[in-house]
Amino acid sequence: MNQAPLSREQVCEEILLSCRSQVCLHLRQFDLGMSRFSYRENEAVPTLATNGKTLFYNPEYLLKQYRATPIPLQRGYVHLLLHCLFDHLFSRRDREESYWNLACDITVESMIDSINLACLRRPQSWLRQETYQFFRQKLPVLTPQGIYRLFAGLGLEEKRYRQLVQEFFVDDHCYWPDPNQNLPAMEQLRQQWQQISQQTQSQMEQLQEQTKDQSGDLLEQLSVAHRRRYDYRAFLKRFCVFQEQMQLDPDGFDYGYYTLGLQLYGNVPLIEPPETKEVKRVHDLVIAIDTSLSCSGELVHAFLEQTYAILKEEDSYFHQVNIHILQCDEAVRQHRAVHSAAQLEEYMAHFTLQGGGGTDFRPVFSHVEQLRGQGELSRLKGLIYFTDGQGTFPTRPTDYETAFVFLRQPGQPDPEVPPWAMKLMIEPEQLLDSQKGETAP
Repeated sequence: MNQAPLSREQVCEEILLSCRSQVCLHLRQFDLGMSRFSYRENEAVPTLATNGKTLFYNPEYLLKQYRATPIPLQRGYVHLLLHCLFDHLFSRRDREESYWNLACDITVESMIDSINLACLRRPQSWLRQETYQFFRQKLPVLTPQGIYRLFAGLGLEEKRYRQLVQEFFVDDHCYWPDPNQNLPAMEQLRQQWQQISQQTQSQMEQLQEQTKDQSGDLLEQLSVAHRRRYDYRAFLKRFCVFQEQMQLDPDGFDYGYYTLGLQLYGNVPLIEPPETKEVKRVHDLVIAIDTSLSCSGELVHAFLEQTYAILKEEDSYFHQVNIHILQCDEAVRQHRAVHSAAQLEEYMAHFTLQGGGGTDFRPVFSHVEQLRGQGELSRLKGLIYFTDGQGTFPTRPTDYETAFVFLRQPGQPDPEVPPWAMKLMIEPEQLLDSQKGETAP
């Protein structure tokens, strides 16, 4: 009995399954992610597309390309997967869409081109090689954020832009989520892909010895992507103090009225919210800014803006704060005390770097002790020192919490701090992204 011929849709799905099998035969750590996609015909897309759940394909393109050679389809499948694994669909924010799309495509294609597998290999054009060389000279690791920032700084010519789009186009990004729509379903999908991405990295690390000649730059890229993104907001809360404020606490109740109600009415308690509420707020705090030549003004300003954004939030500061901002290199160059959100905003509006010499952390701590002796820091909770890590630490521990916030330097080990101090490592790109409202996942 003859079987009915397969429909076009069934043939296309068989092709996609074959592409997936061919890739996972060599890179089985990709199977978890590649198996997440459902398949759907869509003649409106020129090649392939995804929204993070469905792989959309143009049937005519798929059939024609498979007859010629399946390699572009196999690359395309991996291309879509890497967009999802590296959070490209969800992290555009307010960036210009066309440049962001191109930056994501260049990043993904560079990873695929680094994989030493025949099923993904394609000749590299002169333009492609030149593009990779240019960005690798500028960036320690190719990321969409870094490439996009270079695009913005270079002022990419329209002709060059079109050449790059033609060279690196693989998939249509029309189904990527709108960054202006913060839908719960999209956030849930993003978290699912982040989990898959972490599991993929774990599998690659386990199989590293077997696949190190095949997986190219993928493991390094995943390691960078999953490096714990800093949560400066949570970190700053370590320097907050509890204090009662005169305001109703809707989450609590007065136990006296509660008991009185039970006594008078049996099982009817009287619920009266307390007139005071214990809130956690920043009080006496010192923020030291390393203004040596090794710290760029853009990064320093981004750090201050992030600090300002946190401190101006409701319940983060008292009506009268006592924050001392010190600019310093090998000596304290500027000291400014702010006592309100308005003063902090005014300081930010007119901020300029003072200094530019070497780095020595000790003068800041000496200056703080002078301020304490003068009674200006009577309730000092802590000191936060923003620096690149190239400096001399004090030998004596402090009797207040001290934290060094370091910029991570590409290719260099994280700096050590004295045992009495805390340490937070941040990526320069992540700090700059915080100015655009991008937060850690």
